Amino acid sequence: MTERPAAASFLPDFCGSRMVFVVALLAELLAVMLTLASPDGFGPPLVSLSVNSLLAQCVALVSIGALCVLHSRIRGLPELWTAVLSYFIALAVSAGMIELTWHAFPIFWRGIDPLVSDHFGFLVRGIGISAIAWALALRYFFVRHQWRRRVESEADARFQALQSRIRPHFLFNCMNTIASLARSTPRLAEEAVEDLADLFRASLADARLPGSLATELELCRGYLRIEKHRLGDRLAVEWSGIETAGNPRLPALTLQPLLENAIYHGIEPLPGGGIIRIQCAREGGGVRIVITNPRAPGSDAHAGNRLAQENVAQRLEAFYGRGGLLEVVESPGEYRVAVLLPDGHEDPGR
Repeated sequence: MTERPAAASFLPDFCGSRMVFVVALLAELLAVMLTLASPDGFGPPLVSLSVNSLLAQCVALVSIGALCVLHSRIRGLPELWTAVLSYFIALAVSAGMIELTWHAFPIFWRGIDPLVSDHFGFLVRGIGISAIAWALALRYFFVRHQWRRRVESEADARFQALQSRIRPHFLFNCMNTIASLARSTPRLAEEAVEDLADLFRASLADARLPGSLATELELCRGYLRIEKHRLGDRLAVEWSGIETAGNPRLPALTLQPLLENAIYHGIEPLPGGGIIRIQCAREGGGVRIVITNPRAPGSDAHAGNRLAQENVAQRLEAFYGRGGLLEVVESPGEYRVAVLLPDGHEDPGR
């Protein structure tokens, strides 16, 4: 998950096509409301709706055009000044467009509705409606901005908490292994210390920053080297399809906890150990990684695996913005966990 810079302004991007569509739609809804409130204001209802739509669309589109042009200058100001300047810019443009339409289309305004046949009354009515509409719009933008910042803050805190709960519980075994290797094979002891340092460095890193599959697999190799020193011939590892997997983005320490479960609940209970298979393959719109380990007959591996698997599943959902990316398949002698990494990841909180 990419680190999000603090938003400098509550104003949306008025230059974007989506915002233009939304404003045009809201202007049309306002025209419908005005027509329903005064159906005979400009003659027959359809004529009245057409006139209200023309005025509302002209005012709304030209106003957001002005805000688009001035957006870069007012966006970096404090929120109060941004709100005040945006409001008065929109009102000034609205007043200018109302005055322009009065002179450009006199047949619509004069002699049809006594409420608007007077020039001053027409301006007051139009500016008053614009003032209320823009006040409500800016208030909506501000509330939406505050809500989104709160949601992003909560999501970041939740993501950090989920990652902080995934700590290698093999620490004491690892330290004993290092102590043993330091007496017999100092070079391997140094290698184990470096691998352990890499794991903890990844575990303590900013959870919002994504990692790559290549980095994650390298951490997994380091972790498996540490466990290989401890378990010896009882642990065998088979890799397949790594070359074709590519290098998608994913949360750090996604695969290592699953390998830890495979060893702790699959390899260690078996007197003769077993083989852990790690298979990567392109599937649909992403990369599918399957970790398979043997299990002792009658063991309930799911109960021991649940915490780490739920953490990984939640972290994947928070990162990709969708669920169902972790699957578990159990059989009497085998336990399999599959992780799907979708392509084209974009931060959902943007």
